[in-house]
Amino acid sequence: MSVDRCPNNPMLGRRESVNGKPGKYVWQTYKEVYDLVIKVGNAMRSCGVGERAKCGIYGANCAEWIISMEACNAHGLYCVPLYDSLGAGAVEFVINHAEVSIAFAEEKKMPELLKTFPSTTQYLKTLVSFGKVTPEQREEVKKFGLVIYSWDEFLQLGEGKQFDLPVKKKSDICTIMYTSGTTGDPKGVMISNDSIIALLAGVKRLLESVNEKLTDEDVYLSYLPLAHIFDRVIEELFILTGASIGFWRGDVKLLVEDLGELKPTIFCAVPRVLDRIYSGLNQKISSGGLLKKTLFNLAYSFKHHNMQNGSKHEQASPICDKVVFSQIKQGLGGRVRLILSGAAPLSTHVEAFLRVVSCAHVLQGYGLTETCAGTFVSLPNEMPMLGTVGPPVPNVDVCLESVPEMGYDALSITPRGEVCVRGRTLFSGYYKREDLTKEVMVDGWFHTGDVGEWQQDGSLKIIDRKKNIFKLSQGEYVAVENLENIYVNVSAIDSIWVYGNSFESFLVSVVNPNKQALERWAVENSITGDFNSICENPRAKEYILGELTKVAKEKKLKGFEIIKAVHLEPEPFDIDRDLITPTYKIKRPQMFKYYKNVIDNMYKSANNSRA
Repeated sequence: MSVDRCPNNPMLGRRESVNGKPGKYVWQTYKEVYDLVIKVGNAMRSCGVGERAKCGIYGANCAEWIISMEACNAHGLYCVPLYDSLGAGAVEFVINHAEVSIAFAEEKKMPELLKTFPSTTQYLKTLVSFGKVTPEQREEVKKFGLVIYSWDEFLQLGEGKQFDLPVKKKSDICTIMYTSGTTGDPKGVMISNDSIIALLAGVKRLLESVNEKLTDEDVYLSYLPLAHIFDRVIEELFILTGASIGFWRGDVKLLVEDLGELKPTIFCAVPRVLDRIYSGLNQKISSGGLLKKTLFNLAYSFKHHNMQNGSKHEQASPICDKVVFSQIKQGLGGRVRLILSGAAPLSTHVEAFLRVVSCAHVLQGYGLTETCAGTFVSLPNEMPMLGTVGPPVPNVDVCLESVPEMGYDALSITPRGEVCVRGRTLFSGYYKREDLTKEVMVDGWFHTGDVGEWQQDGSLKIIDRKKNIFKLSQGEYVAVENLENIYVNVSAIDSIWVYGNSFESFLVSVVNPNKQALERWAVENSITGDFNSICENPRAKEYILGELTKVAKEKKLKGFEIIKAVHLEPEPFDIDRDLITPTYKIKRPQMFKYYKNVIDNMYKSANNSRA
């Protein structure tokens, strides 16, 4: 539809390299991309790949990723994103579980794909590189009776061939997205054409209703993984609109530079990225001298006060925007009007700060792969919605279901309970796992496992996770995710994992301190050494424990919910050590395994000092 409507609009862009230096973005139009999609589709069909076959795509976001994905859409193939951040052996597991017969891979990911041999060769028949293929790779593939093509060779294969596009149904599966979950094997979430189109229609309607309609002038920076539903549906929305998608260069250190060159109008992020922006800005403000710092604080207080009193962000203080906050806006390219955060909860203080200083709407969304991403989105210029995920999008039904064992009552004055979703955006089941599908789908309602609280303005606050509950030795239940969401508001820390068990009467935690905040505290308290040695310093632990206790008392936590011992971990929790999922959710069993000795020592010394 977009090719018919705007064939010459720039669709996909990448930065060209001029004499080894990054240059401007070079664009392919909608018509040019469409012609390549047809060629790739014809090449796939001439390899014997037909409707309902499974096609793997492996690698960082790039034009070839989108072209391969759209070729799957055109020919009714199931697109199966492959990504190694699912954990060791995950790529091999997904290829075998989904029975992937053709796989596209970024040039530098091809060696990883070949490592899955011979296990995956029972299903894999054709490999296509987004770049070149080495003679060694050809030899390796030949040994197992497979065929491998470079990108150019594959396009040539589709040249001059003509295959009719099959008639697709709404109920046909579009993609099988494997989600990591926090335990067990990855689950293949089957998402239909209807789910994606229904979701796009809902988000489009929502943006129109708040006067933020997308147009073909809009520009998006593609850097969040296309292998995840959040980025996939956003990019489909841009394609539906006839807008432009520019790809980053794949290096987080160069992200700001790419933003400056592309000048996007919509910026999507996960909280980890926005936390970095927040820390970086605060560091700049602190080191900018007394005059600059005072001016910033005055401008911030004035604009924040006006926004709280109902002023729209663009009317709250145009003069402060021009004199003080325009530099921050330029840091994101100068044209961003919407910042959308998803995949994990965004800290309230970070959200409030960015709403004031970014000169853009900052909206927090909530959804799962199973609900095709965005199910709730907060509304622009609604400061009372801070810390919530907003109201539901227009085309879903949502209800809360009581969780008596955790004390959550969906019918109380403040309704709290498990968030359940119904509607066309829902997934079609877990691939080959009807047992797991039945666990979460009851009478047409998908049970998310998240506990929410309705606010008076119709927005929802996620307050807990149904399964993350354990009992302490004195018989008290602890809803650990709820506590982590409270403790993470301590500005001196970046992330926290709270632990307890039924053999102990108190909680302990492992904390990633904020580097700048802790180093500043160390200087003020005459403590020397690098970041690692500061983290080992008993006084630093006392300081962080004190900050955690302060927040606990402010939020009126019960005695048994207050953390009694802390370990400072200088290295952020990461995917490489299998401590978090790709959407930055804590993997609790893996955390316990990794930090078992640390936990044991904390309990030992805390119990000794109490004795």
